[in-house]
Formats: sequence, structure tokens, C-alpha cells
Amino acid sequence: MYKIERPVYDEAFIRLQLNRKEKSTTLRQRLSHQFRCSSEKAKAAALNFLPILTWLPSYPVKKYLFSDVVSGVSTGVVQLPQGLAYAMLAAVPPVYGLYSSFYPLLIYIFFGTSRHVSIGTFAVISLMIGGVVVREAPDSMFYIQPTNGTNATAFVDEEARDARRVSVAVMLTTLVGIIQIVLGLLRFGFVAIYLTEPLVRGFTTAASMHVFVSQLKYLLGVKTQRFSGPLSVIYSVKAVFSDITSTNITSLIVGLVCLIFLYVVKDINERFKKKLPIPIPGEIIVVIVSTGISYGMSLSTDYKVDVVGKIPTGLLPPAVPEFSLLPSLVTDSFAVAVVGFSIDISLAKIFALKYGYSVDGNQELIALGLCNFISSFFRTFAITCSMSRSLVQESTGGKTQIAGLVVSLVVLVVVVAIGFVFQPLPQTVLAAIIMVNLVGMFKQFRDIPTLWRTSKIELAIWLVAFVASVLLGLEYGLLVAVTFAILTVIYRTQSPKTAVLGHVSDTGLYCDVDEYEEAAEYEGIKIFCSNSSIYFANSDLYVNTLKEKVIQSAYKKEEGVTHEVLPCNPVVEEQKNGELGDKASETDIFIEPLSTVHSIILDWTSANFIDSVGAKAIKQVLSFQWNQIQSKQSVVQLDTLQFFTGIITTDMVFPTVHDAVLHCQHRNSHQPNNLTGANTGNQEEVVEATC
Repeated sequence: MYKIERPVYDEAFIRLQLNRKEKSTTLRQRLSHQFRCSSEKAKAAALNFLPILTWLPSYPVKKYLFSDVVSGVSTGVVQLPQGLAYAMLAAVPPVYGLYSSFYPLLIYIFFGTSRHVSIGTFAVISLMIGGVVVREAPDSMFYIQPTNGTNATAFVDEEARDARRVSVAVMLTTLVGIIQIVLGLLRFGFVAIYLTEPLVRGFTTAASMHVFVSQLKYLLGVKTQRFSGPLSVIYSVKAVFSDITSTNITSLIVGLVCLIFLYVVKDINERFKKKLPIPIPGEIIVVIVSTGISYGMSLSTDYKVDVVGKIPTGLLPPAVPEFSLLPSLVTDSFAVAVVGFSIDISLAKIFALKYGYSVDGNQELIALGLCNFISSFFRTFAITCSMSRSLVQESTGGKTQIAGLVVSLVVLVVVVAIGFVFQPLPQTVLAAIIMVNLVGMFKQFRDIPTLWRTSKIELAIWLVAFVASVLLGLEYGLLVAVTFAILTVIYRTQSPKTAVLGHVSDTGLYCDVDEYEEAAEYEGIKIFCSNSSIYFANSDLYVNTLKEKVIQSAYKKEEGVTHEVLPCNPVVEEQKNGELGDKASETDIFIEPLSTVHSIILDWTSANFIDSVGAKAIKQVLSFQWNQIQSKQSVVQLDTLQFFTGIITTDMVFPTVHDAVLHCQHRNSHQPNNLTGANTGNQEEVVEATC
């Protein structure tokens, strides 16, 4: 039972009984406290910057090490083919995908806060990089005319083109790292909240469409130009189908066989994941078998199948990126930085919630930034966490980022010792690997019927993000999607839900009388509620709705007379036989009350804030129509806005709706009803506003 007995409280009484804490510290004092150094603060800063220090000293070797090693090896055999394949998306030679699968993992172990995400190449980020790289270094820049003077067609200098594209990708990665580090240091981890889940899912689904279309030419073995920017998907599809007659049948057969095999293996892993000790490594099986077949049957020379080609052995020495490319990459780097972070933090939070630990968004920004910035000096492209590899790492027993260390060692062995083995690997196999890994993203189309049933606005965000990203390209599509999402927030606050509340008998609940049959209005009291803040964008709508639902409903027309309640010196225009009559003075208005409404309560419980425009609009209406107001809310903000002046005082403010109701009933029982005089020009009602 919930039972309490106390006097009716109003704000004036509360101010007499409670003392508000004064913030006496000055800006200088706050800054000096913030930058004061102590051993405790230094230790906390070190632990925040190097999260590895919080778990490595207490790492339970006997309990976790075997699981982390098994998980690391399992994830590593997935990382290898994905690194090679996603390098194709980034429009750089495959070996750079292996570099990007090694260095960032080592760095994230020290600075990352998630124990389960697998850092490295990811399809969406790789595709965004590839779009920028192709734009800055298109094939047309590297055509070479034959020197023998014949009529032979020009050919592309692939070595010069690839070198230029690597430079662009590396410089872009450096910028992405710098932006992420700066945002993390400025505590801008909250920016991810503007990439709402429907937006991210619509965007990544559109990205999967781009990825799928980009791999068609490798699957079919046709030579087409790579497009970027608006309508690039349409241009790419048109180019592939225009040249479909030159399809390499061998390449198509190999690709389709790998595609079917990988899909079946993926389905088996999903269906029997609880029974299998580790997922079947379909990708590495396909890579090994197809490489052997390609080498044994000489697919490259005898059947003209495109293969991975030269994979240099060993690691490259560090080199400074070409900063001369910086001006043309700034905008793109912001998009890649934000998308990469949003993917990482969303997946990291899922694992943290599942296993009962916390992740720091700002530290994740810094960690990703350091991974990208430092690794870029070793010729890598931008990375983030991979959904498929993270799930493999988690499902195979990974407990900490020691599993990530094992993954990096697996990649290192391949780069240093056996990378040349994969040179005969057909590119159509890598295309099949990429396409099968998109299955999970394509399943996001199932969001559409779900969102249709639950939230039309979120469905609109999903569709706008998808359509804009498909047609305009990922960078412009993301900008359009974020802008639209922000506009939906403005729309929701501009069009809030309003209601007249009634009391549910024998409870302390007040509900919408139009929605609940049990809710009944108190005689003579109107309770008006809006579920939004009151500010410049919706103050007029709030006031108009208040008049329509509450103030005007207190009156009804007399036969042959129309009327309008106005904020000040109301004027009524009579219309008879289609003609407008002369304006009547207020004393000529004949209205009678619909009911004996003596008090109006404004419930501002849902209002997070009220700005000066909203306060003035409400105050104007209340000052013109009534001579008293009561409300329920913390009034510090209203004090700042100088709301309590003139006839509006703090004793009209109440901590709950029920306090306001009891006050209205008590006051009305001790004073005559001022609304009984139908012809009076100085009507006296009381508005009880609950904030």
C-alpha cells in the first residue's frame, strides 16, 4: 500500500523550508581543481589511457589463456582471407590488407576498452576508402600510349596507379586517426548518439549494396572501370552488364562454387553453433583449396583468371605519409572517422552489456585514432572492428584481447614467411568471400516490417539512410541521413502530443481522458499536459492547443452567435446570412460557460526545458486571460527567465499535479465562483500550471 498524509505543498512553501545549495566556486577555482595534479589523479589518468593496466596484472593464466589462444587462432584464419579481400574494396594491393590486419591489433590491445571486439579491416570502411582512392587516383590518370607508334590502345600503368592509391589511402588513414584522437581528447564520444540504430542499419545495408555491386566484375571476370560518387552503383551495374558478353566462364564457375560452399558452411555454423566447439573455417578452406587448384591448373596463364599476384615477403619500414594530399581528403576523413567509431562503439557496448563490464566511448575514440595514426606510417588503411570476426572471437571462447594478440601473430607469420603461397589465389574467390559475409547485412531488410509496426519515424530514418547512401554515395548519404534524423527530432518536439488529463479513481494517477475510460475530470478543473519542452519552435502551437482544448472548451455558442476567445480585448465578429457584421465590444459578447471551470492546471512534468520565447508566450496568455497560475516542476529555470513577475508568483507552483488539484478544490470551496456571471467582462479564472 502507498499511503501518505501531508499538507499541500507549493513552491513558496518549499523555498521557505528547503535551502538550495549555492555554487560558490568561481571559474578559476574550477579550472585549478581540474588541472591540479596528485598521485591519485596521475594513476587514474594512466589507467584510463592504458586500460591494459587494469586487467593484465590480474590476468588468470590458467583460466583464460587456453580459451584466448584457441579463439585467436580461429579468428586469425578468418582475418587472413578477409584482409586480402577487403584490400580489393579499398582499391589497394592485397598485401596492404594483411598489414592492416596486423599493426592495429597490436596497438588496440594496449589502448582499447573492449575485451571482445576484433579490430582490423571491415567491408564498409574499406569501401569508403576505395571510393576516395578511386576518385583521387582514377585509371585515366595512368594511361600510357605505346611507344612503337602503332595503333594499339593505351594501357594502364598499374604499378604507378597502385603506388598512388596506396599513398592516398595511407594519408586518409592518418587524417582519420588524427580526427579520432582529437575528438577523444575533447570528450566527443557522445557524437555516436546522433548515429541512431535505424540510421546505422540503413546506412550499412546501403553499403552492403555498394560492396556487392563492386564485386560483380571480379566474380564474372570482366574488366570495367570502378566508379565513385553519386549514382556510382547504377554506373557500375550498367558497366558490368554492358560487358557481360566477355565474362570469363572459368572465373564465374570457380566463384559460384566458392559462393555456394561458403554459404552452406555459414548456415551450418549458424544452425549448430551450440554443438560445434569452434566454427568451421570455411573461408580459409576455400582460400587454401582454390589456391592449390589455381596453381596446379595454371588458371592465370591458361584460363586468363585474375589472381592476387605478387605478395612481398616481410614488413615495410615506416615512412611519412604524403601530406600534400591532405586538402582534398579532409571531408572524407571525417566521414570515415565517425562511421568507424560508431560501428566499433555499438558492437563494443553489446559485448560489454552481455559480459558485465563497461566501455569508455572517449577512450575508444583515442584507441581507434592511435590504431589508425600509428599504423598509417607502416602503410595500412583505416580500420574498425568487424562484426563477423568479433562474433567468431567471442563464440570460440575469447575472454580478453590476448586473443587479438594471437590473431596478430597468425597474420605476422603469413606476412613474414608464407605470404607468397597465396599469390595464385583467384580474385573471384575473394569476391565470393566478401559477398557471403554480406548476408548478415542483407538480413537487415527485415527491419522494415518491424519498424512499420513500431515506429514510422524510425522507418523513415532507415529508408532515407538507405536510399540516400545507395544513390548519392556513402559520404553524401551519411550526411543526408544524419540531417534527416536531426530534423525528425525537431519535428517531434514541434508536434508534441497534448492531452486533457483526468483522475483515475482510488489512485494517484492522472491519464488522458480521451484514451482511458476510467479517467474522469474533476468538476471545474481542467488539467492540460504536453509531452515536449516549450521553446521557440513550438510555443505558438502549445498556446494555440491550450486555447483550443482547454480555454475555448469552457464556453459554448449561444444560438445565432459565434465567438472567439482572444488573448486580450477579445472581439467577436458575427456572421449572418453570409455577411460579416460590425465588430462588437467585449461587453456585447454573450457567452455562457460550458461548465463551471474555475481552474486550469498546466502539467509541465515532461518539459525538459522552457526557453524565453516559450515563457513569454505562456505568460502572455495567462496574464491576459487569468489572474493566477500554479505549476509543478523545478523552477530554477523559470527564475532565470524572470517568469515570476506581476500576477504570476511562486505560490502558484506545485510539486505534483495532485497538490495543484487539492489546492484548487480547497480555494474554490472558500470563494464564490467567478464564472457564473455570463455577461461579465472581467472573468476571473485560475490556471494551475504543473511543470
